[in-house]
Amino acid sequence: MIRIVCGLFVLVLLVPGTTQAQQNKRLAAQVKAEFLHAWNGYKRYAWGHDDLKPLSKTHHDWYPQPLLMTAVDALDTMILMELDDEVATTKKYILDNLSFDKDIEVQNFEITIRLLGGLLTNYQLTGDKRFLDLAEDLGNRLLPVFNSPTGLPYRYVNLKTGKVSKPISNPAETGTLIIEFGTLSKLTGKPIFYEKAKRALVETYNRRSKIGLVGEWINVETGEWTNTDSHISGAIDSYYEYLLKCSLLFGDQDCKRMWNDSIVAINKYLADEVKSDLGDELWYGHADMNTGARRATTYGALDAFFPAVLALSGDLKRANRLHDSSYRMWNHAGIEPEEFDYRARKITSPAYHLRPEIIESTYYLSRYSDDDWKYLVMGEKLWRDFVKHCRTEDGYAALKSVVTKEKNDSMQSFLFAETFKYFYLIFAPPDTLDFDKVIFNTEAHPIRKFK
Repeated sequence: MIRIVCGLFVLVLLVPGTTQAQQNKRLAAQVKAEFLHAWNGYKRYAWGHDDLKPLSKTHHDWYPQPLLMTAVDALDTMILMELDDEVATTKKYILDNLSFDKDIEVQNFEITIRLLGGLLTNYQLTGDKRFLDLAEDLGNRLLPVFNSPTGLPYRYVNLKTGKVSKPISNPAETGTLIIEFGTLSKLTGKPIFYEKAKRALVETYNRRSKIGLVGEWINVETGEWTNTDSHISGAIDSYYEYLLKCSLLFGDQDCKRMWNDSIVAINKYLADEVKSDLGDELWYGHADMNTGARRATTYGALDAFFPAVLALSGDLKRANRLHDSSYRMWNHAGIEPEEFDYRARKITSPAYHLRPEIIESTYYLSRYSDDDWKYLVMGEKLWRDFVKHCRTEDGYAALKSVVTKEKNDSMQSFLFAETFKYFYLIFAPPDTLDFDKVIFNTEAHPIRKFK
């Protein structure tokens, strides 16, 4: 069977006599098998540590003492895949060994989305209050980050002493906390977590420019921008995501208003219409936050989350068009680069870090679009390219270059939390997860909506 997707001829291999549903079942089983392949590599060479280094078959810890990053990040994906034996073993190991009583300085944003988010989801999925107790302990240890003159959080905090550091932050790190801290408030009945994260989100929004954009870097002590480049890529991306998701998860009308204001500015100043041989394309580039002047025509792996956010907001037309562009970027070298100049049609940063964002958007659009076959075709193409170029003997490896396909000795925990999860959900039966009743945090940990 040959179908055309985004101007590209795509060969869809259906086994004779099978239906699309049967093909999806086969692909879901493949994803589950490859999850186990990578997970077994982690268990063999990095158990008890944060990440597997798949080429050297050694481990990597983020800090002087491990925080079981991969185990916590992976558990809810295992639950969705019904890997019961692995769930039981991993759950017991986390509850028996994870402690935050450590004299180490950690990055608040990464610990929040991976560990706090993972613990909260694991509590909701298992009902085991020990996960919530760990989450509350972690939340309390992270609270000192908000003790700045502006209420914007510092980037780093010592889990034992509460000492904070790194006042130069960015909207993604100041504004991507409300889902996790807000959920912790709802589940513990303690409003301080919601209030601190909400203030940080509002203070970030309040420092937008007169034309409605935020910059890339900000001093949390003075509230002054230190870099005025505006975009939807890393350092800003999930700030916008959480404005929308806060309104949907908690029914927060302030967040709804801030999202509605922000998306107008994003579409006015960052969206970029490009004419090509394949027709009119939609991309989102960089602009000066104060003037709106175009600064760069680059888009990359991290930007590819935005079609999912647009779809979630109800703007399916832009979501579809932008995702078509993301797919073109992926096919430029057979797998997506970290950054791509969409006007020059050249790769400007060639690495691939096993990122999930384009897969995430494919999943969302497969749920929202009438052309679900289109996104199943895309998903299968992404999956086969991913396995072809990134699989190793004992896991999956990032790529130093999508041009040469040379591998890098890195396999971060989000491979299990996000990349494998979104691949699986594309092909798994729709009732695997009640999509309409959850909101995913930016690490793909699903949180049940609050009434």
